[in-house]
Amino acid sequence: MFQSVQNDALTCWVLRAGAVISALVMLLILAFLLIESWPVLDQITPARFFTDTSWHPIEGTYNLTPMLSGTLLASMGALLLAIPLGITSALFIVFYAPTHLALPYKRMIELLAGIPSVVFGFWGLTTLVPLINQLHPPGASLLAAILVLTLMILPTITLTTYSALKAVPSEFLHNAAALGLSRWGMIHGIAFPAARSGIVAGVILAAGRAIGETMAVLMVAGNVVQHPEGLFDPIRTLAANIALEMAYAMGDHRAVLFVSGLLLMLLVMVLSAMASKIGKNQYA
Repeated sequence: MFQSVQNDALTCWVLRAGAVISALVMLLILAFLLIESWPVLDQITPARFFTDTSWHPIEGTYNLTPMLSGTLLASMGALLLAIPLGITSALFIVFYAPTHLALPYKRMIELLAGIPSVVFGFWGLTTLVPLINQLHPPGASLLAAILVLTLMILPTITLTTYSALKAVPSEFLHNAAALGLSRWGMIHGIAFPAARSGIVAGVILAAGRAIGETMAVLMVAGNVVQHPEGLFDPIRTLAANIALEMAYAMGDHRAVLFVSGLLLMLLVMVLSAMASKIGKNQYA
């Protein structure tokens, strides 16, 4: 009994230490971005990053809104496709697929999760972009970025939803079946409410990856600094902009790129807070 109490106390301290370290790492990253951004933040107002006429750092104009809109549109488009596909895939594995089919299907999703992002980008550049170009030039576009990001975040949503559904106590499902609930009634009334925190966590992870993805989007999006008027227009995201210009940026130009990184981090934090709020309110 005493040994068990000691083990519990040790586990508690290890978890607390891990939480403190994680918080410190986040604060250090935030501090680094602020320090590197300060040379330009000290000279101009933050409003100029959204009101300047264009993105020409050498000429002193720093409008980030075209890259911000490209980032949000590509990420939200990918999430709109990947969330229903990922959740239905997890439901298929857990509740509908026979064992001999569920395991290979899950292994395929896990394999998809392990593919490097540059491979997705290379496939998109050589296969997807030419196909879209046949429908509507130039091919490298918002639509290509959405489709590639969907493939990249789909495994994250599927596997986290699968884990959340598998963690639902079997007694809940057995009791629901004993009460005569249909399979969908059991899923909607029992499994989803019990697994909602895990599902929301998966969506947060997927959103973070979609917002911060660089190489694959850089290869298929066209990298034109503009507000897209349709799915077939080229875009440039904040992450792609940093990757493209950091190699030669100097002075204020370099500092503004760190402002882009700061904006990306703040964006992920806001989405995380929104997702947590949705997770608490759902099924209330």
